[in-house]
Amino acid sequence: MGVFDTLRQALGLSAEASATREADPEDLFGMSTAYLTMEAELEFAPTDDAALCFADVDSTAFGRAREQVEAILDRGEVETGTTADFVEDAHGYHWVVLHNSEFEDLVTSVHFAADTLVEEGFGSRLLAALFAFERDGRTAYWVYSFRRGSYYPFVPSGRRERDTRTEFKLDSVLDGELTVEDDTEYWYPLWPKGDAHPWG
Repeated sequence: MGVFDTLRQALGLSAEASATREADPEDLFGMSTAYLTMEAELEFAPTDDAALCFADVDSTAFGRAREQVEAILDRGEVETGTTADFVEDAHGYHWVVLHNSEFEDLVTSVHFAADTLVEEGFGSRLLAALFAFERDGRTAYWVYSFRRGSYYPFVPSGRRERDTRTEFKLDSVLDGELTVEDDTEYWYPLWPKGDAHPWG
């Protein structure tokens, strides 16, 4: 099963039945302070990357909503220097991948993109937001599941393996600062291809 098959099952179809509430982009601002704890207490520094994943809809209204997202991010590039790449996978899921050395600007840009889709009536199409960190060559992610309304850590190590010890460490330090998913069954792995990010 490929990374996008996993994503489709984990954050899309199977999460639909276990959704706890409607998507709330305001939850993303929790990362505005959590990243400081990641650096100060865990020595994980931001990689300057974040991403928003959503399911497309074949409709004119959704097309307009996506154009609004692109326009907002274009303005953001001028104001904050945040650049955005739009990536579509083989299953029709879309990633907005953002880059900026200022982490708070990344959080704001992800929020703007997600909030625009919610305001246009497409909050149910939001799947996840990912924030990437690095320490000693190891990448760790905080994944926000819009269907569950909570974060969880994901630390891939090697081929189809995850560093659960580090994941639980991140959980113990950040739980309380972030709304962390209590049920680890919902800590879905988003396997990258090789050394790339899950959206790569």
